[in-house]
Amino acid sequence: MLIPRLSRSLLVLPFAAVLSAQSPKPRARELGISPMIGGTPGALDAITDVVGVEVGHTTLISGSGKLVVGQGPVRTGVTVVHPRGKANPDPVMGAWFTLNGNGEMTGTTWLQESGFLEGPIAITNTHSVGVVRDAILQWQVHRPGLQPWGLPVVAETFDGFLNDVNGFHVKPEHVIAALDGAKGGPVLEGAVGGGTGMVCHGFKGGIGTASRKVETNGHAYTVGVLVQCNYGQRRELRVAGVPVGEEIPDLTRCIASSDASIRPGVRRCSSPGLDDTNDAARDGAGSIIIIVATDAPLLPHQLKRLVTRAALGVGRMGGKGENGSGDIFVAFSTANPKAAADTGVAHVEMLPNAAINPLFYATVQATEESILNALLAAETMTGADDARIFALPVDRLITALKKYGRAAR
Repeated sequence: MLIPRLSRSLLVLPFAAVLSAQSPKPRARELGISPMIGGTPGALDAITDVVGVEVGHTTLISGSGKLVVGQGPVRTGVTVVHPRGKANPDPVMGAWFTLNGNGEMTGTTWLQESGFLEGPIAITNTHSVGVVRDAILQWQVHRPGLQPWGLPVVAETFDGFLNDVNGFHVKPEHVIAALDGAKGGPVLEGAVGGGTGMVCHGFKGGIGTASRKVETNGHAYTVGVLVQCNYGQRRELRVAGVPVGEEIPDLTRCIASSDASIRPGVRRCSSPGLDDTNDAARDGAGSIIIIVATDAPLLPHQLKRLVTRAALGVGRMGGKGENGSGDIFVAFSTANPKAAADTGVAHVEMLPNAAINPLFYATVQATEESILNALLAAETMTGADDARIFALPVDRLITALKKYGRAAR
């Protein structure tokens, strides 16, 4: 049964206590961590602070207990971002960058060649990229003003620890619902949309967002970031420079079942200690997808420079671009409307390179805070085979920050 949530999410609800439907948890700026990261957040502290940007989620949660491929349990979904809103088909200038390419983002060849992003961006699980891409095409070709062909940008991270990833539960109707239901305003975070089944630095991860306001060259601009985080080792996690992962080495992944035949080698939740699987075998495995939006007038080569700085935000949180990680980022600018129209010579504006540093700083800061917001919003989740991933405990996070002299709250 599909149930609408806040007009931007659909949840399959097999039981009453759906974790992602709980009351919102405090975000980084509410905890007093934003000033430690730096910069000035926008009004929403979200990618939707960039005027025109809309975000939509479809969240799929159903089933519990032992994994039966094709039936569940299901912990997955899809998240979409419309650069100018779903009603505005005008392409935006864009660029992409990969820190480590053990992942997928479709449509990047033409994005790099043309310098324009033509349509929405979507994020889902690894094995649903194809259906999401095709559904976007179905949605696009029937809308007035859109070109009759497309090369959608769709990215992924792997949710196979918690989700029946080989069951292919994301369907075209789920993608269409996210596309049509996308809105501006506050953005749902944590275990929602494409981030439903994701794990970040050993804690429950998912979708996070943040923004920064800057002034440069005599004008005010906004940089907004949205992430789907599913990367990183616990021991590497840093928050505002504090080694939080070292301070919280427990609460590692486990199996909430006494049946030893289910995922042997993974710690039972009833057993004390740390995860006793071979950590080296999955060292750094996972991925993070980052979308950077700005209203600053940047040309594609400048957006390429901007999007690479998202990697520094990942690094500040403890990501190293490991071999097993798919760290792929895309950026766009909502400035220069109609620049892609085939009506003659386009007249565009651009910031001089000497004025771009504040946007670089904003990208790093908003990326760092987006990852943290994803961790803060997500709740502990139990999924396929009773696999359990714990939420980042806010009280212990605050204790760690205070231990290292970083006041919070």
